[in-house]
Amino acid sequence: MTVSEDESGRSRVTRGATGTSWLRSPHPAVVADREGGVVEFNDAAADLFPRMGVGAWLDGVVPGWLADAHRRLAVPRGTQPATRPGGPPLRGSHDGRLLRAHPTESGHGDVAWWLVDDSDLTAAEDALRTEQERTALLAEASTQLLSSLNPDRCLEKAALLAAAHLGDAALVISPPVRNRYPVVTAVGERFDRSQVAMDPTSVPGLAEALQGFPPVPARWIDPAELPAWAVPEDFGEAPGSVAITPLPGHGVPAGALLLLRRGGQSAFDASEELFARLFAARAGAALSAARLYAEQARVTRALIAELLPPQLHHVRGVDFAGGYRTSQDTERIGGDFYDVHPGTDAGQETLAVLGDVCGKGLEAAVLTGRIRSTVQALLPLADDHQNVLRLLNGALLNSRHTRFATLVLASVGRADDRVRLRLTSAGHPRPLILRATGHVEEADTGGTLVGALPEVPCRSATVHLAPGDTCLLYTDGITEARGGPLGSAMFGEGRLRASLADCAGLPAEAVVERVQMIAGDWVGRGPHDDMAVVAITAPHTTRPSAGSDRAPDRNTA
Repeated sequence: MTVSEDESGRSRVTRGATGTSWLRSPHPAVVADREGGVVEFNDAAADLFPRMGVGAWLDGVVPGWLADAHRRLAVPRGTQPATRPGGPPLRGSHDGRLLRAHPTESGHGDVAWWLVDDSDLTAAEDALRTEQERTALLAEASTQLLSSLNPDRCLEKAALLAAAHLGDAALVISPPVRNRYPVVTAVGERFDRSQVAMDPTSVPGLAEALQGFPPVPARWIDPAELPAWAVPEDFGEAPGSVAITPLPGHGVPAGALLLLRRGGQSAFDASEELFARLFAARAGAALSAARLYAEQARVTRALIAELLPPQLHHVRGVDFAGGYRTSQDTERIGGDFYDVHPGTDAGQETLAVLGDVCGKGLEAAVLTGRIRSTVQALLPLADDHQNVLRLLNGALLNSRHTRFATLVLASVGRADDRVRLRLTSAGHPRPLILRATGHVEEADTGGTLVGALPEVPCRSATVHLAPGDTCLLYTDGITEARGGPLGSAMFGEGRLRASLADCAGLPAEAVVERVQMIAGDWVGRGPHDDMAVVAITAPHTTRPSAGSDRAPDRNTA
């Protein structure tokens, strides 16, 4: 061991290299004294630092960050170092490589620095961090895209997410509608909707993407050849890189995603294109689900519109009113129904039908639609109630449904100031007749239910209504409704008669509202069956005939 001084007057200890095993380590290792002089080093350190030599000062042979770290750690005797060995490793770069330095203090004051090349590890950690961020983004994108089943909002969200995380601008292009392509363009947090008449072959890979084929590499697309519609007006400059990927759907392509990046940034690489495809797969699935839901909702609305009870009004000198409440307040259709069919000419009677299908909900509503359409087809035979019920019974027995129904038919005609009713009940509660005096009576009609037995014997009754009289048709959901003070008492026919008696002299619409209100108050929020009621009233005065022959409105009551 020798002691010497350099030009600056700093003393240093110089030791010759020994034959210890650490010298053969593949990792660079350097031993320096308190003053920063190199004491020993191995071949890996010499390869890493070409100026390395025994007796040289660290300041001149290693990067500044390592020399500074050694100064903080290796301080003169009697003082505390600013850094203690065993703490977190130091990191720094040298010659394009990322190094991790681990200090080890010897017993005689020297510090050994072990250097590990962290370039590959750092790259792997960066890649892992990127993938974790992308996975989190895909999960968040799926949540946001699937949170709405509205196709327009889903398109907007897909474009905004793509512009925020995949490129500087994004265009979501939907399949054409009448030769025009719906396009949602997003730049930053702004989006715009448009209908573009374009040739998809004008953009390389767009026509294929719209058909669901794999995307072409971004390097094949020349940004300078993009048509004007593909570059947003507020993009600010010519795009420097373009990527196009399909939006796969459920069997049918959902569209295409076009990404733009400004010229000052790097072009889309293979990793980014793959991530764009993963994002597009989720966006396409969400768009397909939203469009499928929208189509099903449209079909459902059309079907429900046909199953809803009609809005009743004045028909040929007679007032009609109807009310309907399903067993579930969240549903619009159920097992009860009513219809009013005006005659084809002034001398023909109007046929009113009120029925109750066994069960409730959608399946019962489907059968009500079948019954209503069958009755409408049998209107030419409406004068013969028995024949109509017989044919309807045969149609139900031959169907796949195992449900049955109860009905009441009312043929209504006006003669002078009186209204003539022919009433036929098929397993249904008998209609109630409210006289203008407040007296309530029951029509003498009865019969068996429809769709259960080979025959439907029934008995008809003829009733005349004077001005102010009302005939009430109702389903058993009214009389069998349970509620009241204790919550379990049945509403019953007695309460219905008493409530109806209070409606003497009221128009048909007011009678229906009164009955519905009282029955609704009785059940409160408790469970109940479907409730339907129809009132047929002979008005006190004859109304003008203009518009009186129109058919009932098919809108909701």
